[in-house]
Amino acid sequence: MIFLVKFLSNNFFLSMQNFLPKSLQKLIEEFSKLPGIGPKSAQRLAMFLLTSPNSKLKDLGESILKLKEGSVFCDTCFNIAESSPCLLCSDQSRDHSIICVVENVLDTVALERTGDFNGLFHVLHGVLSPVEGVSPEQLKIAELVERASNDFVKEIILATNPSLEGEATAMFIQKKLADLPVKITRIARGLPVGGDIEYADEITISRALRGRSEL
Repeated sequence: MIFLVKFLSNNFFLSMQNFLPKSLQKLIEEFSKLPGIGPKSAQRLAMFLLTSPNSKLKDLGESILKLKEGSVFCDTCFNIAESSPCLLCSDQSRDHSIICVVENVLDTVALERTGDFNGLFHVLHGVLSPVEGVSPEQLKIAELVERASNDFVKEIILATNPSLEGEATAMFIQKKLADLPVKITRIARGLPVGGDIEYADEITISRALRGRSEL
């Protein structure tokens, strides 16, 4: 019943916007493709931009166009940076013997916010998901194994989200690293099952990091 209501509601807003200029319709459609943006939010964003000064539109447009020009993936940790290696991997004051494995770039931001972690990161860019067709070859797991094979690496912290996919990915990585002389730990259950690290508060993430246990 809820699905039917949402379907009819979405169709209603789509039909209502047909009388709008095609340029505005196109912008609404593009906004609707973004994660977490529904038809109503897309319309509000488009109307906000339509009534904004040209200077703001110019700044926004230039920022979007230059987004990829000024961003690269670090060849070491696969985080997003302005250059490779990134600032974190280049920082000699950090503990290069500890690598924290996360699902996405925003997880590194959340963990850095706590101030409790001084090691390096490794971004997988996703999790294993047979339903969505995500296999180990599509993630940065092979690169992690290569990094963990270096003698100076002492600990690998598996900080994937406590979801079914996150747990399965952590178990898969654990098996891949089982033959290496490296300590493997998993962040503690300070995070709710099904939750995302990027949305957790600093205290929860700090407790999860401090309470990690060896696998």
